[in-house]
Amino acid sequence: MPSKRTARIGALTVAAVCSTLSAVVLTTPAHADTVHIHDIQGTTRTSPLAGQKVTDVAGIVTGVRTYGSSKGFWFQDPNADDNPATSEGVFVFTSSAPKVAVGDSVTVSGTVSEYVPGGATSGNQSLTEITKPTVTVVSSGNAVPAATVVDAESVPADYAPSGDTAASGSINGLTLEPTKYALDHYESLEGMNVQVSDTRVVTATNPYTELWVTVKPHEHASRRGGSVYGSYTSQNTGRIQIQSLGSTADFPTANVGDELTGTTAGPLDYNQFGGYTLVANQLGTLEKGGLERETTKKQSRGELAVATYNVENLDPGDTTFDAHASAIVNNLQSPDIVSLEEIQDNNGAKDDGTVAADQTAQKLIDAIVAAGGPTYDWRSIDPVNDKDGGEPGGNIRQVFLFNPERVSFTDRAGGDSTTAVGVTKVHGRAQLTTSPGRVDPANTAWTSSRKPLAGEFVFRGRTVFVIANHLNSKGGDQGLTSQYQPPTRSSETQRHLQATAVNSFVNEILKAQKNADVITLGDVNDFEFSDTTKILEGDGELWSAIKSLPKSERYTYDYQGNQQVLDQILVSPSIRRGCDFDYDSVHINSEFSDQISDHDPQVLRFRP
Repeated sequence: MPSKRTARIGALTVAAVCSTLSAVVLTTPAHADTVHIHDIQGTTRTSPLAGQKVTDVAGIVTGVRTYGSSKGFWFQDPNADDNPATSEGVFVFTSSAPKVAVGDSVTVSGTVSEYVPGGATSGNQSLTEITKPTVTVVSSGNAVPAATVVDAESVPADYAPSGDTAASGSINGLTLEPTKYALDHYESLEGMNVQVSDTRVVTATNPYTELWVTVKPHEHASRRGGSVYGSYTSQNTGRIQIQSLGSTADFPTANVGDELTGTTAGPLDYNQFGGYTLVANQLGTLEKGGLERETTKKQSRGELAVATYNVENLDPGDTTFDAHASAIVNNLQSPDIVSLEEIQDNNGAKDDGTVAADQTAQKLIDAIVAAGGPTYDWRSIDPVNDKDGGEPGGNIRQVFLFNPERVSFTDRAGGDSTTAVGVTKVHGRAQLTTSPGRVDPANTAWTSSRKPLAGEFVFRGRTVFVIANHLNSKGGDQGLTSQYQPPTRSSETQRHLQATAVNSFVNEILKAQKNADVITLGDVNDFEFSDTTKILEGDGELWSAIKSLPKSERYTYDYQGNQQVLDQILVSPSIRRGCDFDYDSVHINSEFSDQISDHDPQVLRFRP
């Protein structure tokens, strides 16, 4: 999958509506009201007036967006009805910079539309808008309708209703129950002026001047200030995204655990990058929480330290080598073996047939030495050009780094991009037919995806088998705020096939040697409670060691207000039964705005 940044920039260039719209500002008196905003919004997610023209809809302007592809303004009826399911605010799409100001009393005539951010195939909910508008300013300087408070008391504990089976699982046609479901509560406020107060940051500021806060500070709280995503059926309902209608230069640069003190207020929008979003025209004051990057414990002489680290499309043109080297040496304490994911070829995204990554690997090794670390050796197998997914032309792959002063690599010739590594039994012990080798690379499970890299290591006379993975990404899955509940996780299909292939290979090793030390690790792209992990674990062949941590510490990634597990280290019974291991999710990236990768590395220490 392309980096989040690349995908996001591309999506932001798409026009909000595929028709040409115009906005005309008049100064003549408003006509008599024919319809109210709450009539447009209705009691479900889609307007009962969708596709119809409305005339002289009255309200007060609460926010104006003059940037991006979705220019327009929000306005709100100050005279609410008595139905909590009907929103009193709505967005007016003008296409060009609107000629209204906050506090203007306006009437709007136009066409009621349902716009689906990201397109209909995304599965997202739709945003009710008035398009092709004619706007009449009646007066200016009016008081803006008071912001509705969104807090722990007002947001229900249940996340969403189950979708209508007669509508393919969609919740669009269901009557909103804003006191029962969090998504219904937010939908009942769509387009309205809302506010949050004294909220804790649960996802750091990103390059698009966004952050996430929670209005429920005790909901699945992590030890370091975030909100942990613990299961599909126990959602973090207090999460809400914050953007700003002001200058990007004034947007706070926040880390997880910081607080937005005071009031943050503005219209409640819905977009494809997280769903319900408070677009603030009043931002609270950032109070820093003082979060520090973690450092793991140094392995003892008799312990083998094995790590996995997704370095996010690293290529020789990047400027992050020194920072990654410092993280490996100082925060990870120079593990004996490091499985690296997303190592790109020598010229990065240039798609010219280059597949070798020796320059990328050597540049990182040199930076580690300069940072005071060991002189690592490395092993990998170049992929077939443009066949392993990731950024086009980048040819990402897994790479083993290992410290030859502490561990040796058993080289057996024959491993290449298309040859499958096998397992033999020699003198009663398992042995790989090639080392390094790729696991079942011809299996269709690996189409346009990274093939696992297997290697045989020796530490203090004991053989350890390591399988480095980067499974199929979650790209294409429906979001948590999808109109389909529960959302469809379409990417699981390929990931389950991949997990089956990896588990089968581990089974081969354990059948040859029951007590073999096997480590399967990497960017699994799925949670520790997921079916993907259960398939990897099989009937006890493997066990995800991150489950040895308290639930409040089980996360390697922070996405849309949810701290979650994507990176894992799974161990064979011989390692698990010994109970003589330490596991650490080393939080150096995911919680910080100045991250060098969006993943946190993982470290396992044990005595083979």
